[in-house]
This record gives sequence, C-alpha cells and structure tokens, in this order.
Amino acid sequence: MNEGRLRHLIGQVKAGKLSRRAFLRRLAAAGLTAPLANQLLALSGVAMAQSRPVYKPTKRGGGGLLRVLWWQAPTLLNPHFATGGKDQDGSRVFYEPLAGWDQGGNLRPLLAESVPSREDGTLAADGKSVTWKLKKGVKWHDGQPFTADDVVFNWEYARNPATAAVTSGVYKDITVEKVDSHTVTVIFKEPTPFWADAFVGPTGMLIPKHLFAAFIGDKSRDAPTNLKPVGTGPYKFKDFKPGDMVAGVINTDYHQDNKPHFDAIEMKGGGDAVSAARAVLQTGEFDFAWNMQVEDEILQRLEKGGKGRVAINPAGFIEHIQLNSSDPWTEVDGERSSAKTKHPTLSDPAVRQALALLVDKDSVEKHIYGRTGRATPNFIYNPERFSSKTTRFEFNIDKANDVLEKAGWKKGADGIREKDGKKLRFVYQTSINQPRQKTQAIVKQACQKAGIDIEVKAVTASVYFSSDVANPDTYTKFYPDLQMYNNGPQQPDPAVFLRQFLSWEVATKANKWQGRNVTRWVNKEYDDIYKAAQVELDPVKRAALLIKLSEMVVNDHVVIPVVARPVVSAVSNRLTAELSGWDTNTWDLASWYREA
Repeated sequence: MNEGRLRHLIGQVKAGKLSRRAFLRRLAAAGLTAPLANQLLALSGVAMAQSRPVYKPTKRGGGGLLRVLWWQAPTLLNPHFATGGKDQDGSRVFYEPLAGWDQGGNLRPLLAESVPSREDGTLAADGKSVTWKLKKGVKWHDGQPFTADDVVFNWEYARNPATAAVTSGVYKDITVEKVDSHTVTVIFKEPTPFWADAFVGPTGMLIPKHLFAAFIGDKSRDAPTNLKPVGTGPYKFKDFKPGDMVAGVINTDYHQDNKPHFDAIEMKGGGDAVSAARAVLQTGEFDFAWNMQVEDEILQRLEKGGKGRVAINPAGFIEHIQLNSSDPWTEVDGERSSAKTKHPTLSDPAVRQALALLVDKDSVEKHIYGRTGRATPNFIYNPERFSSKTTRFEFNIDKANDVLEKAGWKKGADGIREKDGKKLRFVYQTSINQPRQKTQAIVKQACQKAGIDIEVKAVTASVYFSSDVANPDTYTKFYPDLQMYNNGPQQPDPAVFLRQFLSWEVATKANKWQGRNVTRWVNKEYDDIYKAAQVELDPVKRAALLIKLSEMVVNDHVVIPVVARPVVSAVSNRLTAELSGWDTNTWDLASWYREA
C-alpha cells in the first residue's frame, strides 16, 4: 500500500467516512497487522478502541490456586530493575502500569481512568504532552491510597542516574507534573509520536512512593520492598525465593469488580522448558507454562497428552546473535568489555560479514523451531510496517571463506584463520536450553569449515538473565565475543527496542551494566536518525526512519537475526488467559479464570 493511499484511508476514518473495522480489514489485506493499523490511527489523532477482556466469573475469588511455571524464575521483584521478561512477569503479579497492551495493539487502561486521546484534549495536537487521568479509589496493598504523587515519584526514581534503573531511558528526557491528586501530565522536550511509553506496559509498572522514597538514588538496591512488593495488583505478596518461587494471595480490595478469580497464585521456577511443557500439556500438574523454547516436534507430541494446548501469539521477539564491539579480553580501569576498547578481530567488517554468512537460519527453523520460529533477515520483524523489505539473508560457507581470504585472513597450520598475529577464535555464549545448544552446534560446525574456531559456552538461565551486578556471566556484561538470546519490542512500536544501540545507552560498570546497549556499538549516524524519528509526527516518515535504524545494525552485522519468535506458552485446556505479544505474559493476570 503506497503512502498516498494510506493517508487517504486515515483521512476517511478521521472524517467518519470509514469505520475503524473496515480500515483494519483493508490494511490486513495489504499485509499490515492490527497493532500497526491501530498505531497509525492513534498517531493520526484517532482515539484507540477501548479494549475489554473476556471474563465470565461473577464474583471475586473461589477459583482456588493458580499454578504457573516460569522455568527461568524471577530473581527480583522491582520492575525498575527487571532486566528480562521473567522479572517483569514476576513483578506484574503485584505491580501495575497506567495501561497495558492487548494482543491487537490497543491500550487497555489499568490504573488510568481512560486512554488519552485528541478528542478529549488529553493528548496534545503538537505531540508535546499527554495527560493521564488516574483511577480513583485504588489502594496499595498496605491500604495507602494510590495518587498522582506516586506517578511523579516513579519518574523521579527512574530518571535519577544513581538509581541505575533499567527503565531510565524511558523517563530521563521527560518531565512529569502533578495537575491534581488524580491527574498527571507528561511533557516532552520535542514532539513525540509514540507517547504511550512512560507509565505504560512492561516499563510502566508503578511502585509506591511511601515505601521507596527513602531508597532513591544510590540507596535503591537496599530497599526491603525490592524483594517484598507492595503494589496495586490482583495479588498480594506472600513469599519469594529468588530463582525458585513467587507466591501471592488474593487482593480482596482489588480495584476491578469480581477480580481476580483465583484465591492464590504460585509461580514456580526451575527445571527446563521441556519439563515445564510436560507439566501442563501432558500431566496437567500446572495451569500455565511460560516461554516454550522447545523443539516443535516435542511440543506436538506433548499436546497429544490432552491436558493442555500450545498458545502461539504474534510478537516482535527475535532470537539473535550479538557481536561484541568492545574487547572482552582486556581490562580498562578495571572494566572488561569497556566502551573505550575495540574488539581485536570483530572490528573487521569482513569477519562480521563472514559470520553472518555462516548462520544457517533455514536449518534452525526447519529442524528446531518449526511453527515457533521463522527464519528472518530482520531485527524488527513485527509489526510488519517496520520490517525492512530490502534486507536478505544467505547461508554460504564458500562465500564466507572467500570474504575472509580477500580480507587477508589466512588459514594457519591448525586450520584457524589469522592475520597480524590474531586468530579468529571466539567464545559464543547463550543460556542453557536444548534449542539454543542445537543452534550453537549448527553455527560452530559451519564456522569450522570457514577456519573460525568457536568455543561454545552455556550459562544457567537464572544466572545469564540475572540482574546481579557481581555476576560475570550475565548477558548485560557481555564478556564473551558472541552471545545469543531472544528479545524484541514489547509494544507495537519498535522505538524503545531500538534504544539498545544508542551511544548514551552503553552498559558500563558506572551504570551497573543497566544500560541497554550491551554490544557497545556506537554510531553517530544511528544516534542522529533515532533523534529525528523521535520527533517525527508523520507516521509514514517515522516508520521509514525506524526501518533505516534496523537496517543499519543488520547490514553492519552488529547483530545477526536468527529466527523471529512469537510468544509460545503452554496453557491448560480449562484456563482462559488473554496473552499479548506486546506486553508481559502476566499483563492481564486479573482476568485469568478457570472453566468449571
């Protein structure tokens, strides 16, 4: 669909000549997803559809115990320090944002009274501010009222550099003002097309001012409530054993009528994805299991157990390999992988190009992921509008050998290529699970045929994705040469996700490795294009800028996308749970219920 036609359709919706549903149908026919269509309308001043969950129970409680499995268990319960999905999911049991994202890319108000819009004046036409009206009568789990002061505090808390919050990138460049006890205005320095970032979704969960005010800045890690949350969510804290179990009991004063259905929740950790899948699909011991990174052939076999089903929800997640731009083997001022260094061999574009040619993505899809992973050349795969149409991928060992040979990398007596006394030897790290180890083996075998020696390293998932600043094996430290994991945009807009390559987001010892940029790749052109995209209110032009950013990191081989991964979960046949590829797995936990 060309730009002119798209603008015409948006104009018809704004004029009331074309319904939202008809607009969504036409864009779907052109290959554009519902989340994207909704975002285009919102950015053009058309209010989002008010999203509502399917919910049958007519009273609060009575559902018994909800048993769920997160085989990579949460290690902390402060959402501002959550370095991965497991910690965000665990935090969301207790904490809530102002609004969350449903599967269709619509905002659903949670702690907000409604979704801001141009129609009611809460969304400024110039893109420089958004006003949120807060839900009244909401209480923290200790009985204290939730007010605008809490919202303003979360902004102050996250933007303070000494707090070292993972969410700092969301809050550091905005201003939040209290209008009254239940109204706040978010003010942007420049016109901001994607305004639904601060206080929304995974990075928007709110913590109580009265319990955290004494622990802002360099005292942030000392707060007792980091491990014993007091939120506004459907369940109150009962127990937490980091890396093992999270337990909650029903919040009988929850602010949504007749919710939650369950009397208690137990989020069990440990084990592996296969055993978690079996516990839901085959034995029925658990109601839900997270992140089914399991070979599809095994999932299909387990589904025959008849106790549960595999739920596959479209999302933007990418299983990818990162190439370290810094030198992980040299210390500078007591810091490895320092941004002040350059990688001794990966700094050569020919080496990065060769590595990209040695990743057999089609085999990874066919023999490992099946319906749960699609081979892709793109770092932004979904929403479709932000996916490049020009990038390509190729698996070609002969071409990789030719690229390296022409660049002066010659094979030595041991068969390993070298140049200027430096050998192409790399440590390739990922977390422990069968699909990832099989992917490592496929890459290692191809690299060997090109004269590149790969040492594979597998780290326990609870360690690899830990926020422990003292642990050398976390992905945020990035101490090997190559590493692989899965992440992606957690809202139907990739701008926040693409922050991970900005120069001011580099993960360092000074910021406790909480910066998003763990590859330590720095490029001024990328920074400049990102800044331009952040203030471009025209949705078509903005999409083009974001596509360019994605193309830059792929074409420069900062990352090698492997497969695009939807959200894959194991769900009991009796459980109704609305899952979203644009928010945490537990984003609408209050609406989960079990059929009789």
